[in-house]
Amino acid sequence: MIPQKVQLTEGELEIIESSYQELGYKSKSAYMRAAIREKIRQDRRTLRELKRRRAMKGYGKLLEPAFESLEAEDFEDR
Repeated sequence: MIPQKVQLTEGELEIIESSYQELGYKSKSAYMRAAIREKIRQDRRTLRELKRRRAMKGYGKLLEPAFESLEAEDFEDR
């Protein structure tokens, strides 16, 4: 695991210190690791959704010319 600095406010630190044992964690660092893992999981989900939306927009732009040719003025005369 890569060491990284995390800044917490005093209120956040007090909540962690008072409740990590009640939540079933062995230490404050175990609680922090679990919280960071969950945040990373959420961020990855958000990034996947953004990439999917961009891909769908790009795919839609690729298909527009194909549909435009179907909707041309002489379509009914074919």
